[in-house]
Amino acid sequence: MNRFRSILFVILQFLLISAPLSGLQAAQVSGEISLTLDDAVRIGLERSRTLEIAKFDRDITAQKIRETWALVLPQVSTDLTYTRSLKPSVLFFPDIFSGGNGSSFIPITISADNAATATINLRQAIFNGSAFAGIKAAGIVRKISNEAYRNAEANVIADIKLSYFDALISKDQLKLIQQSIARWDQSKKDTASMFRQGVAADIDTLKAYLSVENLRPDLIQAENRVATTMTRLKNAIGIPADSSIVLTGKLELSSASYPQDIAAAYHEAMDLRPDLRQLDLQVQAEGEKLNAARAERYPVISAFGQLESQTAFNDNIKTADSRWPVSSSVGLQVSLPLFTGYRSSSQIEQAKITQMQTRTRVEDLKANIRAEVEVRLLNFRESQKRIDVQTKTISVAERSYKISLLRFKEGIGSRLELTDAELQLNKAKTNYLQAVYDYLVASVQLEKALGRVQTVSSGKS
Repeated sequence: MNRFRSILFVILQFLLISAPLSGLQAAQVSGEISLTLDDAVRIGLERSRTLEIAKFDRDITAQKIRETWALVLPQVSTDLTYTRSLKPSVLFFPDIFSGGNGSSFIPITISADNAATATINLRQAIFNGSAFAGIKAAGIVRKISNEAYRNAEANVIADIKLSYFDALISKDQLKLIQQSIARWDQSKKDTASMFRQGVAADIDTLKAYLSVENLRPDLIQAENRVATTMTRLKNAIGIPADSSIVLTGKLELSSASYPQDIAAAYHEAMDLRPDLRQLDLQVQAEGEKLNAARAERYPVISAFGQLESQTAFNDNIKTADSRWPVSSSVGLQVSLPLFTGYRSSSQIEQAKITQMQTRTRVEDLKANIRAEVEVRLLNFRESQKRIDVQTKTISVAERSYKISLLRFKEGIGSRLELTDAELQLNKAKTNYLQAVYDYLVASVQLEKALGRVQTVSSGKS
């Protein structure tokens, strides 16, 4: 039986080791991490220190809410006191109790060698207007902390997406320069062949050489941009800088839908923006603080109870033989502030001013949101129009370059004509690439302005 278990264990180990890995795990085993945009966002949300700090803030808020409940929950305390008399305490009584005329006093020892007291105290608030208002305000603060976390999450997602798009466009720009160099390098070879045949002049070979070499600095800069954008992306995601990552995403148009007019966009932002929700909730919290300040003028009613046991005995008495009489008491306490040196009225006025200040901040934020939404929507529309224009331009530029290249090979066209056609083609592709990048950046900024916080599924890509 034991031998059978050993064989089964070996078989299970082999199956686990040989089982194919999927997604990110397989990429990590192979030494490279393949990242889609969703992968980058998911990993970034898991490892973001900004979100970790926001979580700590939310946890602190939860503990502060628990703290506010302490003012209305029962308060139970216990005391245990032991006293050892080094010299006994005495009281002086007139000697009339012992037959005297009261002109002298007799010392009487009133303390034992040992004394102990054990007490249990209970206090329960029955009415405390300030505490009740504080509890309501704490509940609102919890909602504020949740909105603050959503706002931090939106910022992290936007930062990761923009870093991802920066890395993508830097790689595509590098490809464009490499393609341009490849075209000029081929043109240089063709020109050299034509020169040997006597079709092209020596100046044409020099121009072809210079066209290739003039692109070398651009190539170096593009390679550096790729390195720097990839470093920023790794930092935004929270993975080690020495990790090897491969971006599987592309600069392509998204299928997301956005409002068609500014009014609809502004209305959506009013409903979804976490920073606006924070300020709206802050106004409510300031209102509860105002109620708490006003409640300072109201009476505070508390119930209390006490259970006490005490003993006293001399050294010649065993502890077990000492007596522990028990006493108990209950009662009500009502406290009403009559004059606090204008403290209460000052706190009320401060709470009113703070609430008005927060309301002003809300109106100012609404105005800023209105302007931001309009700008983001205009930028988004402008990038869409540029994409439409550049899509047509690329096809024309490619056709123009092919014709110019054919004319040059046949000896009909000039080197200047071919150079101009290549520049126009490269410019058209660059402009199209920049338009798509601007479109994606504008969409991210528009989503953030609208208050859309996209959640990424936890499934593996």
